[in-house]
Amino acid sequence: MSAGQWFKKKWRKFYLKIVREKASPEYIARGWSIGMFFGCLIPIGGQLICSIPAAFLLKGSKVGAVLGTFLTNQITVFFIYPVQCYAGAKLIGLDLTYSDIKIKLKDIVDASNFSEFVTATKNLAGDLTLAFFVGGAIMAIVLTPITYVVVKKMVIGYRIQLEKRRRKRLAALRARVQARHEHDGKHEEHTGLPADADIQVTAAKDAPPHI
Repeated sequence: MSAGQWFKKKWRKFYLKIVREKASPEYIARGWSIGMFFGCLIPIGGQLICSIPAAFLLKGSKVGAVLGTFLTNQITVFFIYPVQCYAGAKLIGLDLTYSDIKIKLKDIVDASNFSEFVTATKNLAGDLTLAFFVGGAIMAIVLTPITYVVVKKMVIGYRIQLEKRRRKRLAALRARVQARHEHDGKHEEHTGLPADADIQVTAAKDAPPHI
């Protein structure tokens, strides 16, 4: 399987996970936007502690609140966290290069569990920690409403397509039934018998004699 096929398969699975949830489009979109918000703002390890209660409080999808946090994971943090800190550092006026930030964040990125992550975070300088949360807040402000709009449109679009397919199948069924009725009517006009009369006559001829 090529990389393109693998990505397409994963995207299809992810897409269906979003659109097939049995709830209103607003409920689903709200949950995913909650997950995105905390995925941007809160470091790995503490995201679900915040997103799941928020989903209950704000009446959003619990599935979305969990999976939406996966924007930041063990793969994406190698890129997202340095960029996030770099943007935050520029906003608060810190004189840090991108390379400096990557070096300082190495222990956080390499952390394999929440305990190691907390320890690595405590060892960071206070100004870089502030840069992390400022950058995360900017990402959250930008991506949360985008997530809500995109997910809502995806769910509505999927359900419209389902309804179109349902109506198409129903129209095809009605056409077959109508064609059958027209065929039966022509048969009756030609023979003077109902369409099923031939079947009944044939069955009577083929029946064994009574003894």
